[in-house]
Amino acid sequence: MALLLLALAAASLAWPCAATPSGSHFSEARVARWATAALRHVAVAPCPERGGLLPRPQCQRLARLSQGLGPAVYVSEPAQPGHKVRALLPDGWGDRPGGSLAPARNQSAGLQRPAGVSPPAHDAVLVLDPSPGASFGHPLLLFYIDFNVSPRRCRSRDRLYLGSYECLTPAQRSRCENQLKRRPGRGKGRSQRSAGRARREEPPVGLCEIHFLPLVVVAQDPKHPQKLHCMDLRGFNPCPQPLPLISSSSTVAYCELNKNTRRCHRQQLPMYKSCRMYQTCDHAVLITGGWQEQVTYPHHAHNLLLFYQMLRRNGFRQEHIKAFFANEGQAAVAVEMGDVHPATEKLAIRSHLALVCRSLHCADSLVLYLNSPAASDGTILLWDANHNGIADPKERYPISELLTDLESCNARRVLLFLDQSYPEPLAKKLRASRHHPNVVLVRGITPSGGSAFAEFWAGLQPDQCLLQHILPVGPWSAVLASGTSAQLLNVTLAGAPCHSIPPMGEEERQRRYQGCQNLPTMLWYRSRHQQMPQEDD
Repeated sequence: MALLLLALAAASLAWPCAATPSGSHFSEARVARWATAALRHVAVAPCPERGGLLPRPQCQRLARLSQGLGPAVYVSEPAQPGHKVRALLPDGWGDRPGGSLAPARNQSAGLQRPAGVSPPAHDAVLVLDPSPGASFGHPLLLFYIDFNVSPRRCRSRDRLYLGSYECLTPAQRSRCENQLKRRPGRGKGRSQRSAGRARREEPPVGLCEIHFLPLVVVAQDPKHPQKLHCMDLRGFNPCPQPLPLISSSSTVAYCELNKNTRRCHRQQLPMYKSCRMYQTCDHAVLITGGWQEQVTYPHHAHNLLLFYQMLRRNGFRQEHIKAFFANEGQAAVAVEMGDVHPATEKLAIRSHLALVCRSLHCADSLVLYLNSPAASDGTILLWDANHNGIADPKERYPISELLTDLESCNARRVLLFLDQSYPEPLAKKLRASRHHPNVVLVRGITPSGGSAFAEFWAGLQPDQCLLQHILPVGPWSAVLASGTSAQLLNVTLAGAPCHSIPPMGEEERQRRYQGCQNLPTMLWYRSRHQQMPQEDD
């Protein structure tokens, strides 16, 4: 009996060093110790000019975070004894800094998962979010924690020994764009070629940061649901509250346009009502929501509703406003807006844009509002429909496809309101484009991540000039394609002139510009005959 009591006492003393606790969550004290050590480990390190776990501005901001509330803390649930977890990212996965990372060949390569390779497995995953509640993507800090690791084995240039045989490893995104950057002008002259060989590899250019919350699954059971959750800790920011989504009716099945099954008996997006003969209308496409339920916040639904109400006030008809939000689960915003489609219908989005842009006189003003998560190369993440944590081709909308859909659009003006992270890749391509003469990109100079952008444009009035609305404020900028006239912004949202003499009354503005207008039959046939020779060529 005495020997049994001694054995139980010894087991209770040895319990803090065990691989996994018995509960469904790690203790708050243990996670707080991990988060404090991780934050200190990154804050005391010198901020590199490029590369590293965070961009230089966010790296410098960590010192200020350590003086006040720390970042929000996410941690994985403990796995069963002997099991480990893996972190899956939509644009790749995390790997150890300084590891063997293959360079991507193009901008979209970072979103492709190499075949036959699995991300590393660890005992726990820790994520620190310096901007909790902001729209993704934005820089995060991802760490792996391994148990039963000796101090000698853990201590290295990148790893940190936490005590109690716990080892912390910072992570970066693997297979990121321009991981190996070549210097320009290497091939000019023999001496330059030899110098180029010596300097073939430069440090990363800062595009390898983690931008999204990973999907953490059990390595032995990859179909297990998300094991990463936010934990409220003293001294750290409180957890952001996701938007509760209302599940749709079971009779309404998810149906893509490329499927022809019995349950896809009806088309969810009524395309035939978008363009009518002898009539031109104002059209809008709204895409918002998070990448998953965990990162879909109330401001996504709020922004969608604000922009919808502004469009309706400016004369856009309800049937010409196509909204794509989250998954099949629709929030309360659908009650006020009517029919809201899930963002999983990528083919429906592209088909609708193609219909509006390729049809003559279909659209006068075409407005696009994008408020979805975005990768560092500008790729829009729609929704993780198959719940595998990886952005598959049907779940992402690259800017190359967006520009293809808007190329040589027959709308009189295309106004693209970009309310998401990393707008510069799209702006750069639009500036150099010669195939988008009627496209204007309106973006924030600094991404707000909340509702500031939508609230600003919610105040646009039907008689207010777009240029007049932008200039007095300053934080928003417009990007025009090559050869595009600034007169595209010198009108109202519906296309009415701003400074007509005599001034245009409200009744005349509604009749001639807002909503839909009937076209003369001669104008329709004349433009139709002009288009037919081009199609024959």
